[in-house]
Amino acid sequence: MNTVAAAVAVERRLHLLRRLAWLCAAVVLAVTSLSAFIRQSRAGLGCADWPACYGQALRSAQQGEAAPGEASQAEALARLAHRIAASAALLLVIVMLLVCADRPRLRREGALVLALLALAVFLAVLGAWSGRARASASAVAVGNLLGGLLMLALCVRLAQPARPPLGAPARAAVALAALLLVLQIALGAQVSASFAGLACDAGTCGLHRYAGAALALLLLALAAVSWRQGRRGGAALLAVLAPAQLAAGAALSTLGLPLPVALLHNLLAGALLATLAALD
Repeated sequence: MNTVAAAVAVERRLHLLRRLAWLCAAVVLAVTSLSAFIRQSRAGLGCADWPACYGQALRSAQQGEAAPGEASQAEALARLAHRIAASAALLLVIVMLLVCADRPRLRREGALVLALLALAVFLAVLGAWSGRARASASAVAVGNLLGGLLMLALCVRLAQPARPPLGAPARAAVALAALLLVLQIALGAQVSASFAGLACDAGTCGLHRYAGAALALLLLALAAVSWRQGRRGGAALLAVLAPAQLAAGAALSTLGLPLPVALLHNLLAGALLATLAALD
C-alpha cells in the first residue's frame, strides 16, 4: 500500500511540475520578447551610417549615458514588465525545485530544474553586470538571448511526458540541429547588438543568412524523420516553423528591418529551439 501511495504522490507531483513548467515557459517567452523589444526599439537592427552609429551607441553605453530614445514611455513600461516577468520566472523555478525535492523518482526532472536555476542565476548576474560602464553590448545581447531561449527550451522539455527515445541517428540529427540553431541565434544577436542589419552583405551577416538556409533544409529533413518515428506533432511544427523563420529573415532585409518582423524572428527562433528540445 505504501508503494502505491508513493507512486500516486509522484504522479501528482509530476502533473503539478508539468503545469508549472508550461507556465514558466510562457513567462520566459514574455521575458525574451520584452528583452528583444527593449534592445531593438532604440536603433533597431541597423542604421544607414553603420558602423558609425554603433560606435556612438557603444560609446554612450560605456560612459553610462542613455541611448537615444531610451527614456520613451513604451521602453520604460517594457523594462518594468521585464523585471516583473523575470522575477516571476525565478520564483517558478524555485517552486519547481521544491516540488522535485526528496523524490528520487524525479531525478531527471530535478536535473532539468537545476539547469533552469543555473540559467536564471546567470541571467540575473548578466543583467547586473550589464549596468556597468564598460559592459560589452554584444556580449550582453548574446548572453541574454541565448540564456532566455535555452530556459524556454528546458521548460518545454520538462513539460513533456516520458516517451520512448528516438533512434540514434535521429537523436544525433536533433543534437546537430540544436547546436546549429544556437549558433544562428548567437550570430543574430551579434548583428542586432551592433546595429549591422543594413550592412548584411558579408561577414557575420552573410554567414547568418547562408547558415540559416542550410539549417532550414536540415530542419525539414529532420521533420520527415521525426514524422516516421511517431513524433508527428513536433514534425509538423518543424515543417511550419522552419520555412516561416526563413521567410521572416528574408522579410527583415527586404522591408528595411521593421521591429514587428524582428520580434517575430526572435519568437520563431525560440519556438524552433523548444520544438527540438521536445522531440528527443
